[in-house]
Amino acid sequence: MNKLKLLIETYPDVELLSADGFDDAIIGIAYNKITGEYNIVYSISKCIDILMTRDNMSMEDAQEYFDFNVEGSYVGEKTPIWVNDEMLDDF
Repeated sequence: MNKLKLLIETYPDVELLSADGFDDAIIGIAYNKITGEYNIVYSISKCIDILMTRDNMSMEDAQEYFDFNVEGSYVGEKTPIWVNDEMLDDF
């Protein structure tokens, strides 16, 4: 099952904002106690992999595109959360 569909089914009363084309990079959902909003959480490394595979980008091009066009886009309190999960491999 698609991860985004699973989140929508699990949280039917929550309005979620997703990043188009990055459903396979979803790693979870987070609740912000301050805003009272739920945000979809994405793996940065998986997003980079998607750009490299889907769009045939080099690692450098994918990173630059992601930084500017994806992570750098703020669309309000429901903006997705981007997690640098590569560093977790170091622990």
